[in-house]
Order: sequence, then C-alpha cells, then structure tokens
Amino acid sequence: MGTAAKFEQGIAEFNQQQFYACHDTLEAIWVEVPEADKRFYQGILQVAVGCYHLSNGNLRGATILLGEAVRRLYDYQPDYEGVNVELLLEQAIKLLQTLQQLEPEQAQEFFQQLEQKHSAAPQNNLVDGCQMPYIAKV
Repeated sequence: MGTAAKFEQGIAEFNQQQFYACHDTLEAIWVEVPEADKRFYQGILQVAVGCYHLSNGNLRGATILLGEAVRRLYDYQPDYEGVNVELLLEQAIKLLQTLQQLEPEQAQEFFQQLEQKHSAAPQNNLVDGCQMPYIAKV
C-alpha cells in the first residue's frame, strides 16, 4: 500500500476514533516521509494518541500529546496534504484548553460526555464548546 493509501486509511481510522490503529498507520508513514513532512504526520499522530489517552482516562498523557501536536501542526496551516489543518488545530486547541481545566479523576467522565454529546444533553458545561477532533479534507 502506497503512502497516499495509507494516509487515507489513517484519516478514516482517526475519524472513526480508532486512535490506536491510526497511530500504527501514521507511524508507518512518518518514518518513511521526507524530513519536511515528518512534523505534519507526527502532529496528526500526536492528536490521535492524545485522544487515545483521554479515552483511557489519562488526562496528563492527553494534555501533553495534544500540546505537542499543536506545536508541530501550527506551521502547516491552513491546509496541507489535503487536510484542513486550521480546523484540526482549532479542535485540538479547544480540547487541550478544556482538558487543562479538569482534575485527573474527571477525565474518563469527560470523555464519555464527549462521546454522548449529540445523543444526550451534556451535564458538564465544558463539553458544550468542545468535541473530539476529526480530520476534514479540503
């Protein structure tokens, strides 16, 4: 499978919130791409791993990885390799800022509320302006 096909697979896994699988797919790309592209793929990979950590209640891991991802993706705005990086960054920054307001024991409940956001009224006003990031194509 070529890099473009692997990347499409990684995007699909990301958007289906299969963050561990997305990590594996994007890591295979990241190690092969030219140096100029490494930070882009690593940034997306770090958003995925941050979301994976959040899904497991690891607030510290999620916060660290999202912060690293924002730093790496910043220079690829507004879009790169067919990805709306600006939108992905907005979502990652909003999630990061929200996570920074939580106590570690709130992480798992917050993640569950994010997942149920559209099917039930949120019980925590932090959820209102936040969502799990997704990758939009341009």
